[in-house]
Amino acid sequence: MMVLFDLPVLTRPERKAATKFRQFLLDQGFEMSQFSVYMRFCTGKEQVEALTRRIGQNVPSTGKVHILCFTDRQYETMVCFDGRIRAAQRRNPEQYVLF
Repeated sequence: MMVLFDLPVLTRPERKAATKFRQFLLDQGFEMSQFSVYMRFCTGKEQVEALTRRIGQNVPSTGKVHILCFTDRQYETMVCFDGRIRAAQRRNPEQYVLF
């Protein structure tokens, strides 16, 4: 799951709301991929729907937030560049083993 946002930060209350939203994403287990782009691995559709509801409840009153959901296979085929150098392919996180 990928959350992309463009929030205004021209005034002090706007900066505070943007920081609060960013901190909320980190508390929910997201990690920053780029500025204003956060990603999290989800185990199923139910988890995605629950996170989407929680994000919707915490979106600041101004600005735009977009949520993208993609499969493990699509995540692995993502092409990334760091400058002009192609970064190594991303790998899916390890699955948790309970027993």
